Amino acid sequence: MTVNVREQEFIAVSHKNGIATVTLNRPDVRNAINDQMRSELIDAFEKVGTDRTVRAVILTGAGKGFCSGGDVSGMRARLEVPAGEVAFNGWTRQGSTHRGVAVIHGLSKPVIAAVNGAAFGLGLDMALACDFIIAAEGAKMSMSFIKRGLVSDGGGMYFLPRRVGLARAKELILTGRVVEPEEALRIGMIDRISPADTLIDDAQLWAEQLSAGSPAAIALTKAILDKTFESSDEAIFALGREAQAICYTTAEHRASVEAFLNKTSA
Repeated sequence: MTVNVREQEFIAVSHKNGIATVTLNRPDVRNAINDQMRSELIDAFEKVGTDRTVRAVILTGAGKGFCSGGDVSGMRARLEVPAGEVAFNGWTRQGSTHRGVAVIHGLSKPVIAAVNGAAFGLGLDMALACDFIIAAEGAKMSMSFIKRGLVSDGGGMYFLPRRVGLARAKELILTGRVVEPEEALRIGMIDRISPADTLIDDAQLWAEQLSAGSPAAIALTKAILDKTFESSDEAIFALGREAQAICYTTAEHRASVEAFLNKTSA
């Protein structure tokens, strides 16, 4: 049952069965990201991250698109800034962009991107920052930065190679070509395809399945797995040992063991 919907100007958050759905809500511009939306998105993820009634999160877009990328009006404004201020202004704005991506990627709960339409540029970067991606039939995805004379600035150069391999990531980023769901699934860019009319329901069910376990075990597992490619085996083993010690103390572990023992002793 949906318990409430909290809506800012450009971000809407709804809750159903312990799953929060965060919706990018600028459908008139295919949910292009401007400064206010970015700030609201960070606020929304920080709130669901600390809400213990929320077990997992779905990120999606309102209307026909997931996210068309950065707002072109912001790019236009950048052209009018005095040359001596462009670099520092850009550096400052990038910090906000990276904070927005980090709050998605670093959430201690499973995050699913439900790509309901076009995910271009920063929009695709944000989807890649999620743990899992389910795309609607007919959705289109593109690392379109190169077509604006830019580089991927929302983590795509970090996340995409980990999904599709380095050479394929280079090809997708350097061409900026459009990828459809069938190819995206085949190369590992996304994890599932859903009919458009059941996308959110399918994401909801998947989120419930992914978050059914102990919240502590899920959070610790995510934190360790996200370090796997940058860490040695010894470092991962050490983190696992520390995490397991924490899990031994949780109510979920105790209840599970007691239930198992009671069942087997009956």
